[in-house]
Amino acid sequence: MTSPADPRFAFEPDLEEPIRYMQRTRDYYRAIGYDAPYRWAHHDDVPFQPLRKPLAQARVAIVTTASPFDPAKGDQGPGAAYNSAAKFYQVYDGDAARDHDLRISHIAYDRVHTTADDSNTWFPLPQLRRLAAKGRIAAVGPRFFGAPTNRSHRVTIETDAPDILARARADGVDAVVLVPNCPVCHQSVSLIARHLEANGISTVLMGCAKDIVEHAGVPRFLFSDFPLGNSAGRPHDSASQALTLELALKLLEAAPGPRTTMQSPLRWSADASWKLDYNNVARMSPEELERRRREFEAQKVIAKQVRDSAA
Repeated sequence: MTSPADPRFAFEPDLEEPIRYMQRTRDYYRAIGYDAPYRWAHHDDVPFQPLRKPLAQARVAIVTTASPFDPAKGDQGPGAAYNSAAKFYQVYDGDAARDHDLRISHIAYDRVHTTADDSNTWFPLPQLRRLAAKGRIAAVGPRFFGAPTNRSHRVTIETDAPDILARARADGVDAVVLVPNCPVCHQSVSLIARHLEANGISTVLMGCAKDIVEHAGVPRFLFSDFPLGNSAGRPHDSASQALTLELALKLLEAAPGPRTTMQSPLRWSADASWKLDYNNVARMSPEELERRRREFEAQKVIAKQVRDSAA
């Protein structure tokens, strides 16, 4: 087991910069005993589909990595520990005309600085319906789409992205807003956005992991420098949520070409020290790292059972 005092891992990031999630994640898994570094998706070429019509005439859908609440799958409530039993491994969709109870206990959001007690921070469907009622967009797509958080680039590219494309085409969708939560979520929806754009559907990604999204290469990215799990705005702050979605739509309209990143002017708080905590092994004792390794192994077993049952 590697000690957090190991100079390969002990670092304090610049609080004025976004968290380097790729490096933080590599260091974390190495520190709990997994030496093979994960290969994050990277593309130099980026497809770009300009909006084919004004947003006031466009039908817009949402892609989310949140999971429908199922009381049979254990604790999924605010502050719940990481819960692999709530994972899903196939694309799903839901009626966008009604409200849904979608949760994020199955993924690695920031459990220190946010408690996941306001789904509007990761699933902006009510905000999108509000904008449709105001005429900002013509309509919300009849369905939203759930994207699995998949570590396999191949599965996302060859299975999940084409599945979402087919459903979006069937619904006559003109544009898609993608809202990830965890580090791998950001990669998954980046790959999906690329596929949608290459096949004629404009996209904008709202997220908090800048390095992962820009490494993968997407057409349009609205970056909020918030803890993971808050890609659609601050919790219980409807003004923040409304501004975040509006900025994403402005980017959808105005991006001049691929790899356009806009940073939200909003700050999580005046104190940026929250950036020091997420999976930072420099702040973990050997005992904490060992505990996390045991938990990770136990969750892997549960996730495999869920995946096998879904196959």
